[in-house]
Amino acid sequence: MSASSPVPQRPSLSWQIKSALVMGMTGVISRVFLYGFNKVEVHGLDRFLELLDSRKDPANRKHGLLTVSNHISVVDDPVVWGLLPLTKYAFNPDNLRWTLGAADICFKNKLFASFFTVGQVLPCHRLKHSPYGGPFQPALTQAIRLLSTPNPLLSSNSPTSLPLTYTTDGTDTHPSPLSFPKLRRHAWVHVFPEGLVHQHASTDLRYFKWGAARLILESDPVPDIVPMFIDGTQRVMPEDRGFPKFLPRIGKKVRVVFGEVVDYERTFGDLKRQWDALVERERKRLVKEGGEKAMILLKQMMPGELPTDELKYGKEAREIRIEVARRLREEVLRLRRELGGYPEPDPSFAFAETWRPDDVIGAKKYKSRVDGSNINQD
Repeated sequence: MSASSPVPQRPSLSWQIKSALVMGMTGVISRVFLYGFNKVEVHGLDRFLELLDSRKDPANRKHGLLTVSNHISVVDDPVVWGLLPLTKYAFNPDNLRWTLGAADICFKNKLFASFFTVGQVLPCHRLKHSPYGGPFQPALTQAIRLLSTPNPLLSSNSPTSLPLTYTTDGTDTHPSPLSFPKLRRHAWVHVFPEGLVHQHASTDLRYFKWGAARLILESDPVPDIVPMFIDGTQRVMPEDRGFPKFLPRIGKKVRVVFGEVVDYERTFGDLKRQWDALVERERKRLVKEGGEKAMILLKQMMPGELPTDELKYGKEAREIRIEVARRLREEVLRLRRELGGYPEPDPSFAFAETWRPDDVIGAKKYKSRVDGSNINQD
Protein backbone atom coordinates (compact mmCIF):
# COMPACT_ATOMS: atom_id res chain seq x y z
CA MET A 1 0.00 0.00 0.00
CA SER A 2 1.50 3.36 -1.00
CA ALA A 3 1.59 6.30 1.38
CA SER A 4 -1.06 8.03 -0.74
CA SER A 5 -3.44 5.06 -0.87
CA PRO A 6 -6.50 5.38 1.33
CA VAL A 7 -6.67 3.01 4.24
CA PRO A 8 -9.59 0.54 3.92
CA GLN A 9 -12.41 1.35 6.32
CA ARG A 10 -13.73 -2.22 6.46
CA PRO A 11 -12.08 -5.64 6.65
CA SER A 12 -11.70 -7.64 3.47
CA LEU A 13 -14.78 -9.29 1.99
CA SER A 14 -13.36 -12.68 2.97
CA TRP A 15 -13.01 -11.55 6.59
CA GLN A 16 -16.53 -10.11 6.63
CA ILE A 17 -18.03 -13.35 5.30
CA LYS A 18 -16.12 -15.53 7.77
CA SER A 19 -17.00 -13.29 10.69
CA ALA A 20 -20.69 -13.14 9.75
CA LEU A 21 -20.80 -16.93 9.37
CA VAL A 22 -18.99 -17.67 12.64
CA MET A 23 -20.98 -15.13 14.65
CA GLY A 24 -24.26 -15.93 12.90
CA MET A 25 -24.12 -19.72 13.05
CA THR A 26 -22.94 -19.57 16.66
CA GLY A 27 -25.98 -17.43 17.41
CA VAL A 28 -28.28 -19.86 15.62
CA ILE A 29 -26.91 -22.87 17.50
CA SER A 30 -27.08 -21.01 20.82
CA ARG A 31 -30.67 -19.91 20.27
CA VAL A 32 -31.81 -23.39 19.18
CA PHE A 33 -30.11 -24.89 22.21
CA LEU A 34 -31.57 -22.36 24.64
CA TYR A 35 -35.15 -22.33 23.44
CA GLY A 36 -35.33 -25.79 21.96
CA PHE A 37 -33.82 -27.83 24.77
CA ASN A 38 -34.11 -25.71 27.91
CA LYS A 39 -36.45 -23.37 29.74
CA VAL A 40 -35.60 -19.69 29.46
CA GLU A 41 -36.54 -16.82 31.76
CA VAL A 42 -35.23 -13.44 30.61
CA HIS A 43 -35.79 -9.96 32.03
CA GLY A 44 -34.93 -6.58 30.51
CA LEU A 45 -34.18 -7.93 27.04
CA ASP A 46 -36.48 -5.50 25.21
CA ARG A 47 -34.69 -2.57 26.82
CA PHE A 48 -31.32 -4.01 25.87
CA LEU A 49 -32.42 -4.60 22.27
CA GLU A 50 -33.53 -0.97 22.02
CA LEU A 51 -30.02 0.03 23.08
CA LEU A 52 -28.47 -2.25 20.45
CA ASP A 53 -30.81 -0.86 17.78
CA SER A 54 -29.70 2.68 18.62
CA ARG A 55 -26.10 1.58 17.97
CA LYS A 56 -26.68 -0.14 14.62
CA ASP A 57 -24.82 2.53 12.63
CA PRO A 58 -21.23 2.85 13.95
CA ALA A 59 -21.02 6.41 12.61
CA ASN A 60 -23.80 7.52 14.96
CA ARG A 61 -22.45 5.95 18.15
CA LYS A 62 -21.50 8.41 20.87
CA HIS A 63 -20.28 5.91 23.48
CA GLY A 64 -18.95 2.41 23.70
CA LEU A 65 -21.10 -0.29 25.29
CA LEU A 66 -19.70 -2.35 28.15
CA THR A 67 -21.73 -5.29 29.44
CA VAL A 68 -20.58 -7.18 32.55
CA SER A 69 -21.90 -10.31 34.20
CA ASN A 70 -21.10 -13.12 36.56
CA HIS A 71 -19.40 -16.16 35.02
CA ILE A 72 -20.86 -19.54 35.97
CA SER A 73 -20.18 -21.80 32.99
CA VAL A 74 -17.84 -22.31 30.06
CA VAL A 75 -20.89 -21.87 27.80
CA ASP A 76 -21.99 -18.47 29.16
CA ASP A 77 -20.49 -17.00 26.04
CA PRO A 78 -21.80 -17.67 23.43
CA VAL A 79 -24.96 -19.40 24.68
CA VAL A 80 -26.39 -16.34 26.45
CA TRP A 81 -26.26 -14.35 23.21
CA GLY A 82 -28.72 -16.86 21.77
CA LEU A 83 -31.27 -14.63 23.49
CA LEU A 84 -30.80 -12.05 20.72
CA PRO A 85 -33.29 -12.41 17.84
CA LEU A 86 -31.57 -14.03 14.88
CA THR A 87 -32.83 -11.98 11.95
CA LYS A 88 -31.68 -8.58 13.24
CA TYR A 89 -28.52 -9.42 15.12
CA ALA A 90 -26.93 -12.84 14.56
CA PHE A 91 -25.29 -12.14 11.19
CA ASN A 92 -24.31 -8.52 11.89
CA PRO A 93 -20.90 -8.66 13.63
CA ASP A 94 -20.58 -4.86 13.55
CA ASN A 95 -23.26 -4.65 16.24
CA LEU A 96 -22.26 -7.71 18.26
CA ARG A 97 -20.00 -8.10 21.22
CA TRP A 98 -16.25 -8.32 21.50
CA THR A 99 -14.99 -10.27 24.47
CA LEU A 100 -11.87 -11.73 26.09
CA GLY A 101 -11.03 -15.42 25.83
CA ALA A 102 -8.33 -17.54 27.48
CA ALA A 103 -5.27 -17.44 25.22
CA ASP A 104 -4.20 -20.97 26.17
CA ILE A 105 -7.60 -22.35 25.12
CA CYS A 106 -9.09 -20.16 22.40
CA PHE A 107 -5.75 -19.38 20.72
CA LYS A 108 -3.77 -22.54 21.34
CA ASN A 109 -3.37 -23.31 17.62
CA LYS A 110 -3.87 -21.58 14.27
CA LEU A 111 -7.31 -23.08 13.64
CA PHE A 112 -8.68 -21.99 17.01
CA ALA A 113 -7.01 -18.59 16.72
CA SER A 114 -8.59 -17.98 13.31
CA PHE A 115 -12.04 -19.04 14.53
CA PHE A 116 -12.05 -16.92 17.68
CA THR A 117 -10.45 -13.92 15.99
CA VAL A 118 -13.25 -13.65 13.42
CA GLY A 119 -15.59 -14.43 16.33
CA GLN A 120 -14.48 -11.14 17.92
CA VAL A 121 -12.54 -12.60 20.83
CA LEU A 122 -9.37 -11.01 22.22
CA PRO A 123 -6.65 -13.32 23.65
CA CYS A 124 -6.36 -12.92 27.41
CA HIS A 125 -3.62 -14.49 29.57
CA ARG A 126 -4.35 -15.74 33.11
CA LEU A 127 -1.81 -14.21 35.48
CA LYS A 128 -1.88 -17.27 37.70
CA HIS A 129 -0.69 -19.45 34.82
CA SER A 130 1.13 -17.00 32.55
CA PRO A 131 3.69 -14.22 33.06
CA TYR A 132 1.86 -12.23 30.38
CA GLY A 133 -1.39 -11.89 32.33
CA GLY A 134 -2.67 -9.16 34.61
CA PRO A 135 -4.66 -5.93 34.26
CA PHE A 136 -2.17 -4.25 31.90
CA GLN A 137 -1.99 -6.91 29.22
CA PRO A 138 -2.65 -6.07 25.54
CA ALA A 139 -6.13 -7.63 25.41
CA LEU A 140 -7.41 -5.07 27.90
CA THR A 141 -5.70 -2.26 26.04
CA GLN A 142 -7.45 -3.39 22.85
CA ALA A 143 -10.79 -3.55 24.70
CA ILE A 144 -10.33 0.02 25.97
CA ARG A 145 -9.66 1.20 22.43
CA LEU A 146 -12.70 -0.60 21.09
CA LEU A 147 -14.84 1.29 23.60
CA SER A 148 -13.20 4.64 22.87
CA THR A 149 -12.82 7.30 20.22
CA PRO A 150 -9.46 6.67 18.52
CA ASN A 151 -6.80 9.34 18.81
CA PRO A 152 -7.41 11.48 15.68
CA LEU A 153 -3.65 11.85 15.21
CA LEU A 154 -3.44 8.09 14.71
CA SER A 155 -6.59 7.59 12.64
CA SER A 156 -5.63 9.35 9.45
CA ASN A 157 -5.11 7.78 6.03
CA SER A 158 -1.44 7.21 6.72
CA PRO A 159 -0.94 3.43 6.90
CA THR A 160 2.01 3.85 9.25
CA SER A 161 -0.22 5.52 11.83
CA LEU A 162 -2.64 2.61 12.22
CA PRO A 163 -2.06 -0.21 14.72
CA LEU A 164 -2.49 -3.07 12.27
CA THR A 165 -1.38 -5.84 14.64
CA TYR A 166 -0.50 -6.42 18.28
CA THR A 167 1.21 -9.11 20.31
CA THR A 168 0.27 -10.55 23.69
CA ASP A 169 3.59 -12.19 24.55
CA GLY A 170 6.19 -10.84 22.16
CA THR A 171 5.99 -13.84 19.83
CA ASP A 172 2.36 -14.08 18.67
CA THR A 173 0.67 -11.68 16.27
CA HIS A 174 -3.00 -10.72 16.16
CA PRO A 175 -4.85 -8.27 13.90
CA SER A 176 -5.79 -5.16 15.79
CA PRO A 177 -9.53 -4.43 15.86
CA LEU A 178 -8.68 -0.76 15.52
CA SER A 179 -7.24 -1.29 12.05
CA PHE A 180 -10.71 -0.01 11.07
CA PRO A 181 -11.31 2.81 13.56
CA LYS A 182 -14.42 4.28 11.96
CA LEU A 183 -16.15 0.91 11.94
CA ARG A 184 -15.16 -0.33 15.38
CA ARG A 185 -14.94 2.76 17.54
CA HIS A 186 -17.42 2.82 20.41
CA ALA A 187 -17.89 -0.93 20.05
CA TRP A 188 -19.67 -3.34 22.37
CA VAL A 189 -17.37 -5.23 24.75
CA HIS A 190 -18.55 -7.91 27.17
CA VAL A 191 -16.42 -9.02 30.11
CA PHE A 192 -16.72 -11.47 32.98
CA PRO A 193 -14.94 -9.51 35.73
CA GLU A 194 -14.62 -12.55 38.01
CA GLY A 195 -12.10 -13.69 35.43
CA LEU A 196 -13.00 -17.36 35.76
CA VAL A 197 -15.87 -19.81 35.91
CA HIS A 198 -17.17 -19.71 39.49
CA GLN A 199 -19.89 -22.26 40.21
CA HIS A 200 -21.12 -21.42 43.68
CA ALA A 201 -24.08 -23.26 45.23
CA SER A 202 -26.17 -20.08 45.56
CA THR A 203 -24.65 -18.19 42.61
CA ASP A 204 -22.76 -15.76 44.84
CA LEU A 205 -20.04 -13.69 43.18
CA ARG A 206 -16.29 -13.56 43.69
CA TYR A 207 -14.49 -10.23 43.74
CA PHE A 208 -14.27 -8.45 40.40
CA LYS A 209 -10.76 -8.20 39.02
CA TRP A 210 -9.34 -4.76 38.51
CA GLY A 211 -8.88 -4.96 34.75
CA ALA A 212 -12.60 -4.22 34.47
CA ALA A 213 -11.98 -0.95 36.29
CA ARG A 214 -9.59 0.08 33.53
CA LEU A 215 -12.39 -0.23 30.97
CA ILE A 216 -14.56 2.08 33.06
CA LEU A 217 -11.89 4.66 33.94
CA GLU A 218 -9.76 4.82 30.80
CA SER A 219 -12.28 4.50 27.98
CA ASP A 220 -12.85 7.88 26.35
CA PRO A 221 -15.62 8.89 26.37
CA VAL A 222 -16.99 6.86 29.25
CA PRO A 223 -18.98 3.84 27.99
CA ASP A 224 -22.59 2.94 28.59
CA ILE A 225 -22.42 0.16 31.19
CA VAL A 226 -25.09 -2.54 31.36
CA PRO A 227 -24.87 -5.14 34.17
CA MET A 228 -26.21 -8.65 33.62
CA PHE A 229 -26.92 -11.59 35.91
CA ILE A 230 -26.89 -15.20 34.69
CA ASP A 231 -28.17 -18.34 36.43
CA GLY A 232 -28.75 -21.84 35.09
CA THR A 233 -25.86 -22.36 32.71
CA GLN A 234 -23.91 -23.89 35.60
CA ARG A 235 -26.40 -26.74 35.41
CA VAL A 236 -26.05 -26.93 31.64
CA MET A 237 -22.29 -27.48 31.97
CA PRO A 238 -21.46 -28.24 35.62
CA GLU A 239 -17.74 -28.38 36.30
CA ASP A 240 -18.14 -31.65 38.23
CA ARG A 241 -20.10 -33.34 35.42
CA GLY A 242 -19.45 -36.95 34.55
CA PHE A 243 -19.53 -38.77 31.21
CA PRO A 244 -20.03 -37.48 28.59
CA LYS A 245 -18.10 -34.42 29.72
CA PHE A 246 -18.14 -32.70 26.33
CA LEU A 247 -21.93 -32.62 26.02
CA PRO A 248 -24.07 -29.89 27.59
CA ARG A 249 -27.04 -31.01 29.70
CA ILE A 250 -30.55 -30.18 28.56
CA GLY A 251 -33.88 -29.52 30.25
CA LYS A 252 -32.41 -26.85 32.56
CA LYS A 253 -33.84 -23.48 33.49
CA VAL A 254 -31.67 -20.57 32.37
CA ARG A 255 -32.36 -17.14 33.90
CA VAL A 256 -30.81 -13.95 32.53
CA VAL A 257 -31.39 -10.37 33.62
CA PHE A 258 -30.29 -7.34 31.60
CA GLY A 259 -30.05 -4.29 33.83
CA GLU A 260 -30.55 -0.67 32.89
CA VAL A 261 -27.66 1.48 31.74
CA VAL A 262 -25.76 2.41 34.89
CA ASP A 263 -25.90 6.05 35.95
CA TYR A 264 -22.18 6.66 35.48
CA GLU A 265 -22.01 9.93 37.40
CA ARG A 266 -23.88 8.57 40.40
CA THR A 267 -21.99 5.29 40.51
CA PHE A 268 -18.47 6.13 39.37
CA GLY A 269 -18.33 9.92 38.99
CA ASP A 270 -16.26 10.64 42.09
CA LEU A 271 -13.79 7.88 41.26
CA LYS A 272 -13.49 9.06 37.65
CA ARG A 273 -12.62 12.56 38.86
CA GLN A 274 -9.99 11.14 41.22
CA TRP A 275 -8.54 9.12 38.37
CA ASP A 276 -8.50 12.05 35.94
CA ALA A 277 -6.79 14.24 38.56
CA LEU A 278 -4.14 11.57 39.12
CA VAL A 279 -3.56 11.25 35.36
CA GLU A 280 -3.24 15.02 35.00
CA ARG A 281 -0.69 15.22 37.83
CA GLU A 282 1.39 12.51 36.20
CA ARG A 283 1.19 14.18 32.79
CA LYS A 284 2.35 17.51 34.24
CA ARG A 285 5.21 15.77 35.99
CA LEU A 286 6.31 14.11 32.75
CA VAL A 287 6.18 17.41 30.83
CA LYS A 288 8.13 19.14 33.59
CA GLU A 289 10.82 16.48 33.45
CA GLY A 290 10.82 15.79 29.70
CA GLY A 291 9.81 19.10 28.17
CA GLU A 292 8.52 19.40 24.60
CA LYS A 293 9.50 15.83 23.69
CA ALA A 294 7.33 14.45 26.50
CA MET A 295 4.47 16.71 25.47
CA ILE A 296 4.57 15.41 21.88
CA LEU A 297 4.62 11.79 23.07
CA LEU A 298 1.66 12.38 25.37
CA LYS A 299 -0.37 13.91 22.52
CA GLN A 300 0.28 10.84 20.39
CA MET A 301 -0.83 8.36 23.03
CA MET A 302 -3.83 6.15 22.35
CA PRO A 303 -6.56 5.18 24.83
CA GLY A 304 -5.32 2.44 27.12
CA GLU A 305 -1.74 3.68 27.33
CA LEU A 306 -0.53 4.58 30.81
CA PRO A 307 2.66 6.66 30.65
CA THR A 308 3.95 6.10 34.20
CA ASP A 309 4.30 3.27 36.68
CA GLU A 310 2.44 5.39 39.22
CA LEU A 311 -0.69 5.10 37.07
CA LYS A 312 -0.23 1.35 36.92
CA TYR A 313 1.05 0.30 40.30
CA GLY A 314 0.77 3.33 42.58
CA LYS A 315 -1.27 3.12 45.76
CA GLU A 316 -3.86 5.71 44.74
CA ALA A 317 -4.39 4.14 41.32
CA ARG A 318 -4.75 0.73 42.90
CA GLU A 319 -7.30 1.94 45.47
CA ILE A 320 -9.38 3.67 42.80
CA ARG A 321 -9.51 0.48 40.70
CA ILE A 322 -10.46 -1.66 43.70
CA GLU A 323 -13.38 0.61 44.52
CA VAL A 324 -14.57 0.80 40.91
CA ALA A 325 -14.54 -3.00 40.71
CA ARG A 326 -16.40 -3.29 44.01
CA ARG A 327 -19.14 -0.92 42.87
CA LEU A 328 -19.41 -2.70 39.53
CA ARG A 329 -19.90 -6.00 41.36
CA GLU A 330 -22.69 -4.40 43.38
CA GLU A 331 -24.51 -3.52 40.16
CA VAL A 332 -24.60 -7.21 39.19
CA LEU A 333 -25.58 -8.26 42.71
CA ARG A 334 -28.46 -5.77 42.59
CA LEU A 335 -29.94 -7.73 39.68
CA ARG A 336 -29.50 -10.96 41.63
CA ARG A 337 -31.45 -9.46 44.54
CA GLU A 338 -34.19 -8.15 42.25
CA LEU A 339 -34.60 -11.54 40.62
CA GLY A 340 -35.18 -13.05 44.05
CA GLY A 341 -34.79 -16.51 45.51
CA TYR A 342 -31.14 -16.16 46.51
CA PRO A 343 -29.58 -15.73 49.96
CA GLU A 344 -27.81 -12.50 50.79
CA PRO A 345 -24.31 -12.40 49.31
CA ASP A 346 -21.29 -12.88 51.54
CA PRO A 347 -19.76 -9.39 51.89
CA SER A 348 -16.26 -10.83 52.32
CA PHE A 349 -16.38 -12.25 48.79
CA ALA A 350 -15.99 -8.71 47.40
CA PHE A 351 -12.32 -8.55 48.42
CA ALA A 352 -9.32 -10.14 46.71
CA GLU A 353 -7.81 -10.92 50.10
CA THR A 354 -10.65 -13.34 50.82
CA TRP A 355 -9.52 -15.58 47.96
CA ARG A 356 -5.83 -15.72 48.85
CA PRO A 357 -6.08 -19.37 50.03
CA ASP A 358 -6.86 -20.32 46.42
CA ASP A 359 -3.75 -18.59 45.07
CA VAL A 360 -1.52 -21.52 46.01
CA ILE A 361 -3.59 -23.97 43.96
CA GLY A 362 -1.84 -24.46 40.63
CA ALA A 363 -4.54 -26.47 38.86
CA LYS A 364 -6.71 -24.74 36.27
CA LYS A 365 -9.77 -26.61 37.57
CA TYR A 366 -10.23 -27.04 41.31
CA LYS A 367 -12.59 -26.73 44.26
CA SER A 368 -12.17 -23.42 46.07
CA ARG A 369 -10.80 -23.52 49.60
CA VAL A 370 -12.83 -20.41 50.38
CA ASP A 371 -16.40 -21.33 49.46
CA GLY A 372 -16.24 -24.87 48.07
CA SER A 373 -17.21 -23.66 44.60
CA ASN A 374 -15.99 -25.27 41.40
CA ILE A 375 -13.41 -23.07 39.68
CA ASN A 376 -12.26 -23.24 36.08
CA GLN A 377 -9.25 -21.32 34.73
CA ASP A 378 -8.33 -18.94 37.53
